[in-house]
Amino acid sequence: MELTAISRYISLILRHKPEVIGIALDAHGWADVDALIQGIQRTKAPAFSRELLDEIVRTDSKQRYAYNEDRTLIRANQGHSIPVDVGLAQTAPPEILWHGTGEKYTASIEKNGLISKSRLYVHLSKDMDTAINVGKRHGKPVVYQVDAGRMAQDGYPFYLSANGVWLTREVPARFLRRLF
Repeated sequence: MELTAISRYISLILRHKPEVIGIALDAHGWADVDALIQGIQRTKAPAFSRELLDEIVRTDSKQRYAYNEDRTLIRANQGHSIPVDVGLAQTAPPEILWHGTGEKYTASIEKNGLISKSRLYVHLSKDMDTAINVGKRHGKPVVYQVDAGRMAQDGYPFYLSANGVWLTREVPARFLRRLF
């Protein structure tokens, strides 16, 4: 069983389409672990198990998923396109954050800034290397420097997800500087 493919499937379920396997998320994005496993067994991977889920959660390089305290519930840490409240507290950002993307999006970004589109938040990186890696997923990477400190001073809220991704609702173009 290819864990990367199953991890992507879990991401689809927990961020966008829980109905694909016939489950629902609660208001905070939590899904019942047993229901998730059974749904994956029914729809994608009959041999999927709790041990494989634990391995995916433990080894995911982006730490996309989190269990609750007694490990009966699981959720995606961020990236949802469905309305959930993962309980993030507003947090003061560092002065500079980064956003990596592909060349095909630059005209829109430079005109409209960064908008969340189908997601609840715009995702920002704490360092340029991470932004470059994110941008590579879209082809030749383009990196923007985000003046997060000035945005926060102007009243834009920021949140830090459990896996270290900075989130905000939008980044107007005036707070962006294209580096390459």
